[in-house]
Amino acid sequence: MPDARRPSRGTTEPSHALTRVVAFMNQKGGVGKTTTVVNLAAALAELGRKVLVVDLDPQAHASLHLGVDAESVGVSVYDLLLDPPGPDGRGGTDPLDALRCVRPNLAVLPAVTDLAAAESELASAPDRQQRLARVLEPLKKVYEFIFMDCPPSLGLLTLNGLAAAREVIVPMKAEFLALQGVGKLFQTVHLMGQGVNPHLRVTGVVMCMHDESTRHAKEVVADLERYFAEARDQKLPWSSARIYRPAIRRNVKLAESPSFGQTVFEYAADCPGAEDYRALALAMAKEWDELLARLSRPPAAEKPGPEVVVKTGARKPSPRRPAAPPAAPGPAPAAPQVVVRDDAPPTRAAP
Repeated sequence: MPDARRPSRGTTEPSHALTRVVAFMNQKGGVGKTTTVVNLAAALAELGRKVLVVDLDPQAHASLHLGVDAESVGVSVYDLLLDPPGPDGRGGTDPLDALRCVRPNLAVLPAVTDLAAAESELASAPDRQQRLARVLEPLKKVYEFIFMDCPPSLGLLTLNGLAAAREVIVPMKAEFLALQGVGKLFQTVHLMGQGVNPHLRVTGVVMCMHDESTRHAKEVVADLERYFAEARDQKLPWSSARIYRPAIRRNVKLAESPSFGQTVFEYAADCPGAEDYRALALAMAKEWDELLARLSRPPAAEKPGPEVVVKTGARKPSPRRPAAPPAAPGPAPAAPQVVVRDDAPPTRAAP
């Protein structure tokens, strides 16, 4: 009997045009990053989208949040990074061996504590930053959304996530120190875009544990919006970034649900946190569908522009007539003579 926790190897035909690969990252811990990854993925799965969560944090909090105990994990992200498929997609550890289907339309590549050793074990590998990208390539045929929960650091695990992603979303709290860290994080994305992954872009920021009634929160949000507005006309990875709405309100149910290995929708489906993540998932699904629709629309045929008539005021030249034959040469005309009179100014005599 096949293992119900793993997808069938025969179901690899893509049911979607493109896969949205997003790295969720923040150098500061405790900002709601893992909570956002898990509950946003679960909300999209409820909408019928196939979603994969990639746990890149050695603490394995995303795996625990989805009910996957590290002690029960066989093949994990650690094994995939140490023995990934080759550049041609062959060999290595099969990513399907690590997949755990935890909910309908929702799966996870779990992490284990040993993942912390991967950074030192891969330090001398020439392709150490591109290994995760090779792991995820065959999984794009199965999943429409791939969310990576990056650790709160800028080590090799995070760099693998940035190399494999097309987008970066930053969960953060509306605090001054968190705002200062975002600028440095964006510079890291910029450096990755100049080298390893030139397609990497910052999509936006998700405000977590938010209390919009405080003056400080309003000032931080206003500063962040001003920062994005100043980058609109510049060629930067965050030139089109925005603050996602709605913000995720502070809610104790979001903090309690991981201890039961449940998403917030299973633990307290009607709490404010569940409402916010559902609304955010709808917004992300809508913007993704609109992008796919624009990409699939055939380019409009270029129509000839209207004829422009410019009036200059000059008379329209008459049709050119055939030139008359040249006249026979005759005597040269006589030069004009000047006649001087005493009572009149000099006049020109007729030839």
